[in-house]
Amino acid sequence: MARAARDVRYYAARRASAELTEPKPTGAVTFGARVTFEREDGRRQTYRIVGEDEAEPSRGTVSYVSPLARALMGKGVGGEATVAGGAVEILSID
Repeated sequence: MARAARDVRYYAARRASAELTEPKPTGAVTFGARVTFEREDGRRQTYRIVGEDEAEPSRGTVSYVSPLARALMGKGVGGEATVAGGAVEILSID
């Protein structure tokens, strides 16, 4: 019961301090952007960059502090980044 109460307090505090923001189109990968990139082996992947509490890679969202997001941040379409030891090319940013 104590653990559940702690979780409720944590959630309530996070919700109270949360701020909704709309992604601003900048032409570069930023928080809130949906990024499609291609890996060296030809796989195309799409992820949206979100807050730590929202991240769920299996559902297409990654935290802005993840190595993937950090490698892509600030880069534009056609830009390249190194992710997990391999190169990726950014195909689109929404």
